[in-house]
Amino acid sequence: MPDSNIVWQDFIRDVPDFPKPGIVFKDITPLLANGKAFSMAVDEMAALIGPDVDALVGIESRGFIFGAALAYKLGIGLVTVRKPGKLPAAVHSVEYELEYGMDCLEVHKGALNCGHRVVIVDDLLATGGTASATVKLVEQLGATVDACLFAIELDFLKGRNALPDIAVKSLLHYS
Repeated sequence: MPDSNIVWQDFIRDVPDFPKPGIVFKDITPLLANGKAFSMAVDEMAALIGPDVDALVGIESRGFIFGAALAYKLGIGLVTVRKPGKLPAAVHSVEYELEYGMDCLEVHKGALNCGHRVVIVDDLLATGGTASATVKLVEQLGATVDACLFAIELDFLKGRNALPDIAVKSLLHYS
């Protein structure tokens, strides 16, 4: 297929019953494996980021992939939000509720400061719990969230409702 005919959205693969029965997992690995398609998706995401953003905040782990590519393209920094015990220096942490229990995210203290404007980046918005927890972490550091940016949004899970005061931008929507 010639490059001019590539549609990056065609590289999102449905994996039924993963990670448990009844779930249709949106697999981005075929997108990542195709350089042209991945580049197109990153270009579209970059176009949604305002000019006054100081840094991107990537959520573990697929948010690191999109976040790093976007940070490079835009010439700005990337701050990583990780699961507990993965960061080597002092951290801020926030616990948040999942549909099946609790989880925790951490960010290095001093990774952002008052006055910094950031965009939170991840591959997919589902229920919004992880993104909402990341917003809280960014605010603990004194920074401001300009927007949350996702390659994919599962509209039927209403994740935007967990981010009522934040601009949510997504490239691909599943109803």
